[in-house]
Amino acid sequence: MGLGLFLRKQFVDILQWTEDAEGVLAWRYPMLDAEIRYGAQLTVRESQMAVFVNEGKVADVFGPGLHQLTTRTLPVLTYLKNWDKLFESPFKSDVYFFSTRLQLGRRWGTAQPVTIRDKDFGMVRMRAFGIYSYRLSDAGKFYREISGTRDVFTVDDLENQLRNLVVQSMSAAFGSADIPFVDMAASQVQLSARMTTELAPVFERYGVALDSFAVENVSLPDELQRTLDARISMGMIGDMNAYTKYQTAQAIPLAAQNEGGIAGVGAGIAAGASLGAAMAQSLNAASAAQATPVNMSTQSVPVDFAQRLAQLKSLLDQRLIETQEYETAKAEILKKLTG
Repeated sequence: MGLGLFLRKQFVDILQWTEDAEGVLAWRYPMLDAEIRYGAQLTVRESQMAVFVNEGKVADVFGPGLHQLTTRTLPVLTYLKNWDKLFESPFKSDVYFFSTRLQLGRRWGTAQPVTIRDKDFGMVRMRAFGIYSYRLSDAGKFYREISGTRDVFTVDDLENQLRNLVVQSMSAAFGSADIPFVDMAASQVQLSARMTTELAPVFERYGVALDSFAVENVSLPDELQRTLDARISMGMIGDMNAYTKYQTAQAIPLAAQNEGGIAGVGAGIAAGASLGAAMAQSLNAASAAQATPVNMSTQSVPVDFAQRLAQLKSLLDQRLIETQEYETAKAEILKKLTG
């Protein structure tokens, strides 16, 4: 190589990253055809790390501080390049800077419902969302496992992968928490702690430290939520006969305000009373049937039992009772009929 060509070559005396752009986790120093001068200074600011990569392999990793690049401060790179102790020539190496700042307020959520096993409802499909925070803890591992040789790697690039890790771990964490779904809303702190325990080693495997994880909301798909609401409403009503009498008593004073008076609301009251009586009669069918044993071999199904079965089916069709409740009550009636 001629002296003129040597003089025209570019040399790097100072390597540093000022993090001009927001949301960047990894940035490759633009070397082009330049070489790093022996004894050059590497400035690594607080909340940064720098990694020297030789022929695709991670060599030396630097934390915050001012480092003079010599064979003493680059032991691994010196070994890989077989430099002797007197080496003082410019050299080439890929240099990557990493931001280790805490990434706050990152959001996570389930794009699709996640199926978990619930001790009250069996298999339940649920959605959840919340926030979490993290930081890069191992720049070498993060380079090998995540960012690779890309010139720029952003927070958004990483979170597409982290979100998948969260969803994969959620089913196991929620299923093993032994908390009924109806109690999850009041146990979000416990769920958050459980998710943190599950996710911390998963994140660490990629050189990322999970700082905090919070569950803000858990919900059911619309069709399951309607079923749960119906069950809660039935529990709140309690004694259907008493509830119907209360509704009727409340409706009568309002009759005078209607154009048709009592007749104007009579149909509504009758419908409510009929529904209340039907539900009360159906839910107590088993105990009522004990007083009237029937021999199926000598007589047909009594009309009252047929009516009870019809009323139960009507309640099921209106989603006022669950299928399991319907089958249990029906079985009790048929058991009494068969003696």
